[in-house]
Amino acid sequence: MNSRLSAITLNTFREAVRDRVLYNLIIFVLLLVASAPLFGQISIGLERLILVNVGLSSISVFGILIGIFIGIGLVSKEIEKKTLYTILSRPVRRWEFIVGKYFGLVLTLVVNAILMSVGFYVALLISEHKLTGADGHLLIAIYFAVLEFLMITAVTLLFSSFSTPIFSAIFAFALFVIGTFATDLRNFAAAAHGMTKWFATAAAYAVPNFASLNVIGQVAHDQPLGGSLIVMNTLYALLYSAAVTAGAVLIFERRNLK
Repeated sequence: MNSRLSAITLNTFREAVRDRVLYNLIIFVLLLVASAPLFGQISIGLERLILVNVGLSSISVFGILIGIFIGIGLVSKEIEKKTLYTILSRPVRRWEFIVGKYFGLVLTLVVNAILMSVGFYVALLISEHKLTGADGHLLIAIYFAVLEFLMITAVTLLFSSFSTPIFSAIFAFALFVIGTFATDLRNFAAAAHGMTKWFATAAAYAVPNFASLNVIGQVAHDQPLGGSLIVMNTLYALLYSAAVTAGAVLIFERRNLK
């Protein structure tokens, strides 16, 4: 990573911290840790299941929301403040600006996920008084949540490269919702016929497949996850994110900023 890209990445991360988006993790950690003893009073055997589902879902949802609501302003804020023209007047290429913004937001989300995961495991420790090998498997679900962040950041950045913040948020959130039902969409495409089948198939493969990354139910019940699933999801998330980010770069390169 060159110095210009690193500078944009770190600056984006600092701006996210200044906007206080990471302060949500303080509330998350405090509430989760404080409520941990309550799960032990619900029913024997259910306290861990509930805590795991709530904790992992919160990490995923918090990250997605932060990714969308920060991502929609990555380009528009720079244009409104006129700082974009100052940046591009220097030896900074447009693709470096977009890619740097992408890495900066991803860094923000990863730090957010790490800190919330620490709070989550503290809550588990308080609830169960110990950590077992099964608790280590929960890291897979957290890792898949990070892969979700890679894709939602790319999607949000794509829309923010040509649209307004409001429409960017609507489009990104809509794709996230559709992506959570990507498996159902593919099943519908397989059962459809004619033009409907072609349209449904194209839509099924165009939207990000968040459904395959949601393994909270499996890890909560300590079901084994194959190594092939981890490899395939990793490759899919990286390739999809790279393709969408490349699309954002192409659009931004051709955008008239005057």
